[in-house]
Order: sequence, then structure tokens, then C-alpha cells
Amino acid sequence: MFSELSEVARRPRPFERYTAPALWCDPHISKKMLEFHLDPEVGLASRTGRFINESVGWIASRFEVGPNTRVCDFGCGPGLYTTPLARLGARVTGIDFSALSIRHARETAAREGLEIEYILADYLEFSTDKRFDLITLIYCDYCPLTSDQRKALLNVFDGCLAEKGAILLDVTSLAHFDISEERTALEHSEGDGFWAAGPHFVFRNTFKYPDEALVLDKYTIVEPDRTREILNWIQCFSLESLSRELAQSGFEIAERYSDVAGEPYDSGAAEFAVVARRRLRR
Repeated sequence: MFSELSEVARRPRPFERYTAPALWCDPHISKKMLEFHLDPEVGLASRTGRFINESVGWIASRFEVGPNTRVCDFGCGPGLYTTPLARLGARVTGIDFSALSIRHARETAAREGLEIEYILADYLEFSTDKRFDLITLIYCDYCPLTSDQRKALLNVFDGCLAEKGAILLDVTSLAHFDISEERTALEHSEGDGFWAAGPHFVFRNTFKYPDEALVLDKYTIVEPDRTREILNWIQCFSLESLSRELAQSGFEIAERYSDVAGEPYDSGAAEFAVVARRRLRR
């Protein structure tokens, strides 16, 4: 028992393992994730319905989304952004590796008669001959990725962004890192919890890595017949550190906001959003 609990309490090395597929593709967890996505009052798997409506309205206005605007939403989930953008006439593509979310998004598009291309894939490996006027990566999906994965994703963006296209993404800020606290918690469920269908215990350990400005929520799920570990990494950025990282891949920050609904930038907010474009070659 002591050795098992010692492993539960062990602090992993920064980005020791990448477990996002286990979180988003597990049959039970992905079902719960989809339920959260589709509940407009819950801001867990995605933001609330009210915020999404405001965000879509701002995106449509800011980027003049209309007929024939080519948009690609990376990590599209069940189509919370792709569906309303397609209603405006945009030519929309959505990419996600959750089969349940993609199936729901496709069913919604079919029901509404919307021509949206949905791709079930890991967007780190995405390639296409299409060129998009707007690429979106929303709900801080950039932050769980390792530096190599982020570089690979930016290369994907570079390969499918139109010449004068824009990237809209949001990230977790250093303010979030500052207010995060290391702690341990234990939960117990008799069945049909978020993490498992049957009885289980969940240990949650939060670790901070000051040198990397990194936060980890480590979940150890203990069931009668198995034990699993989910590592939810949260890379935190300053405007300057994100700018440097984007510059290394040939992009520059053209605009900054507090969120993807266009609120003015606030350095003390837990998140911020940027519009990035290719750097002009001099």
C-alpha cells in the first residue's frame, strides 16, 4: 500500500507523459465530456453557451466571416463554434480526436443542412492542400502541449494558413500560475462518476514547476480492476513568452485580448487571447 501511495504522490518530471488521448478518447470519459460540452450552463469541457455566443459574434465581426470565408477550428469538439460560423455561410472545417464529439458535430450539420467538413484526427498530424483565412484554437488547447508539440502544431498552421490569414488562440497566463496552489485531494464515487462508470477513487495532485511556469493536475483513478493516471499539463505564458515562441515559427502577434470574445487585454487575467499572423519578411 505504501509504495502505491508513494507513486500517487510522486511529482512527475515536466511533460513526462502526454495523456490527452486517454482523457478525450476514453469511451466513458468522452461521453461525460460531451455532456459537459452540450450543457450551456457548464464551463468545464468548453465555455458556457452565453460566452460562446458572444465569442462567435465577435469573431464573425472582427474577421468579417461570411460566405466563402475559409475557417478551420482545431479541437472543434461537437461543433460549438463551427456550426454557428457555418450558418453565416463560411466554408468550415473542424478537427478533433474525440469520435463522440465528431459524430455529434456531423449529426448536427446534417440536421441543419450545413456543409461542414469534420475530420476525426489528431490535429498535430493534420495536413491538407486547403488554405484557411482563419484558424482557431480555443479554450487554451495550446497549453497542454509540450514545446515540441506546440512547434509541430505551428508548423501545421503555417502549412494551411492563407497568405493573409490569421490565427486566433487563447492561452493560460502567468496570473493563473501565480494563483495556483499545490494540493492533494481524494474523491470517491460509488458509480457513474466522471472518471469511471463503476465504483472508484480519484486522487488529484496539483504540482507547480516555477522554472517552466507549468502547472500539472495529476489524476490517479483507482478502480477495483485497474489504476490509471491522467496528466493534465497547463503551460502558462506571458505575452512576451508567447510572442517569442510564435516568432520562432515565423508568426507575430498582431492583436491581444483578454479572451476570444474580444475583451480588452488585461495582464492580470488568468487567460489571454491573441491574433497571430505570419511575420513580414524584410
